Amino acid sequence: MAIARMAKVMIVSHRSEASDLLEALQAEGICQILNADEAMVSKDLGETEAAPQRPRDIEALLGRLGRSIEFVKSYAQAPKGLAAALAPRAVIDEQAYSKVVCDRGIVNLLDRCEQIEVLIEKTKGRIEALRGSLEALLPWERFDTPVEEIGQLQRATCWAGLIPVQQFDQAVEKIAELGGAVQKVGSAGNRHACLIVSLNETAEDIQKILRSAEFEAVSFEGMCGTARELIAERREELERAQRQLAEQRADAAELAGSLLKLQILHDHYRNLLSREQTKDGAPATQCTVLLEAWVKEKNRGRLEKIVSRFDAAGVTKIQPGENEQVPVEIENRCVFRPFEVITRLYGVPQQFDVDPTIFLAPFFALFFGICLGDAGYGIAMIAGMLLLIRKMQGDTKLLWMLAICSGAAVVVGALTGGWFGDAIPQFAPALVPLKEKIMLFDPLEKPEKLLGLALMLGYIQIISGLLIGFGHNLYRKDYVAAVCDQLTWLVMLNSVVLFGASKGGFIPAHIGGIFGKVAIVPAVMIFLLSSRQGGWGARLGMGFYNLFSSVFYLGDVLSYLRLMGLCMVGAGMGMAINLIAKIALDIPYVGIIAAILVFVGGHGFNLILSVLGAFVHTMRLQYVEFFPKFFAAGGRDFQPLHKEYKHIYIT
Repeated sequence: MAIARMAKVMIVSHRSEASDLLEALQAEGICQILNADEAMVSKDLGETEAAPQRPRDIEALLGRLGRSIEFVKSYAQAPKGLAAALAPRAVIDEQAYSKVVCDRGIVNLLDRCEQIEVLIEKTKGRIEALRGSLEALLPWERFDTPVEEIGQLQRATCWAGLIPVQQFDQAVEKIAELGGAVQKVGSAGNRHACLIVSLNETAEDIQKILRSAEFEAVSFEGMCGTARELIAERREELERAQRQLAEQRADAAELAGSLLKLQILHDHYRNLLSREQTKDGAPATQCTVLLEAWVKEKNRGRLEKIVSRFDAAGVTKIQPGENEQVPVEIENRCVFRPFEVITRLYGVPQQFDVDPTIFLAPFFALFFGICLGDAGYGIAMIAGMLLLIRKMQGDTKLLWMLAICSGAAVVVGALTGGWFGDAIPQFAPALVPLKEKIMLFDPLEKPEKLLGLALMLGYIQIISGLLIGFGHNLYRKDYVAAVCDQLTWLVMLNSVVLFGASKGGFIPAHIGGIFGKVAIVPAVMIFLLSSRQGGWGARLGMGFYNLFSSVFYLGDVLSYLRLMGLCMVGAGMGMAINLIAKIALDIPYVGIIAAILVFVGGHGFNLILSVLGAFVHTMRLQYVEFFPKFFAAGGRDFQPLHKEYKHIYIT
């Protein structure tokens, strides 16, 4: 089993040293500290209480830093494409980190960022307002009368506004019938800018006509001068505002040189906030802070050394509370460690459970290799994964797992003759003897062999799951569960298989008859003892259901036929791509280029589809067919206090 042994400890520190102690613990990242709601000491000792303070100043500073980073980042020359995806964090050394953290100019830098951001937003708003004003004034450019005189008539009423083109002629005609006049000044899209004048006596009737014509009034309130003069003024103001915006953006671009500094500070204060929240959430008395924590047993010595550096702090091992859930950390050797990705996607095991990583790893790699089923694709995947591992920052477990699985694909592909489909006989016939010397069989010519292999591997994995559960129950000394839940199924399933083999002529009939009778014993035990809770009626009912569910094992085994299907589909697609590439090769002048494009593009596309299918279906076989035989998730993941970096990577 690869589940780390955990120890529970109590760290007691004087308040004056609690922050420094937590910083040291966070730097090591080896212990998970419980808050007041989780800690047993809060329930055992009534005088303890959680510190009520919130580090609001740090939260506010982090908020300012986050907003400033988002603002400055929009003006920085950030890497794009694959480089940004593989290395999204800036790489710095500890000396540069310390220099930035110790810089006292953080407040001035934040103030400058916020000031420029406010100025830019104000200038943008002013530019939008000027553009809107210009857009409204442009239709009136030929109107030479000062706009302030429009509303100064005494015996007549004048309106300025926009009338839709389709309503204009009809409105002019109706207004003329009432003695009014309409003067078209200009156009704005599908509307005419015009002046309407009428005597005060007919103003109310003309307003009704204008409303029915969807007239949109235009106000020149607060403006003086002709429309042409106003447009010239607005254009000058717009040019000045645009120059100001360019200058402000230049200042922002200059501040972009401080982006890394802001990111370093953001990560630093985020870790500081995590420490302060941990301290404030821990049980405490007036003078001490009580840090109840989980630590790996192998790291307890390191923890004691850290605590010993502080004069007013001490650590002691304590017993977990009754029914307290122990956090779980799975640990595996380097060759199996990448496959922890699959286990964690399903869920970590409980402390008393078995870590399935070491058991699923060989099956996952082999099944992935069969689904991919092409040595050329496997070699391309290995090369790609190794390149990404060299370039990528952070956790590379998934990439290593895909590289290992691709190695299995190389082996499977070589044994089944898959080298970019049938590229060798199509484009390099001289290598056919070497390929056939390595190859065991062609799955497209002899699919029955691949079918039998898929069924056999499925049966082996299902039986392996039962054996793992059987061994784990024996290890836990739960002998009843080992016999009734696993041993009975192991005996019955294998007996039924051997009985069927005798009917098929694979083994002597009299041996098969013996196993047919042997299968009755575990079948009776499953009926009577597979359910051990409730009354006998409920037990027998569930026992009958469990016995009937033996047919589900047949479905589980048949589910592994997807290995054959994916292998053959990928091979067939590869053959089709090669055929198209060979046809393209006969095109005059550009045949070689066209063939290369078809070959590379087609096999690249087929590789992506094959890898996705191989990963998803292989994972499904582990989760649906394999894990339920011995493993149930539900553990609590071990989450030690550690430093997290969102923007930077410290070497």
